[in-house]
Amino acid sequence: VQLQASGGGLVQAGGSLRLSCAASGRTFSNYVMGWFRQAPGKEREFVAAIVWSGGSTYHADSVKGRFTISRDNSKNAVYLQMNSLKPEDTAAYYCAARPGFIATTTTYYDYWGQGTLVTVSS
Repeated sequence: VQLQASGGGLVQAGGSLRLSCAASGRTFSNYVMGWFRQAPGKEREFVAAIVWSGGSTYHADSVKGRFTISRDNSKNAVYLQMNSLKPEDTAAYYCAARPGFIATTTTYYDYWGQGTLVTVSS
């Protein structure tokens, strides 16, 4: 089972990026998919999650109204559209998967991808 995150890069404050996470090795249509981020020297924190149907999402307060999580089960992929980026959004972003309900803590997620680095310049 592998999760491959991509789409990170360097962007100016106020700009946008779209992260993608491709899942392989099994079908994730019954899994909750989540995005987390980890800034240097800080703990990994929850960003957003989406249930398997795509009908329910949850976003951290710090990104609500700016970031949007979505998924395409036919492609085994999940996306994070990030708008109005701020320097404090700079971090390595990780996608993760778990069965069942949406969770906001890292310990509930069974599968993790490698991070993709997002750097927002002021």
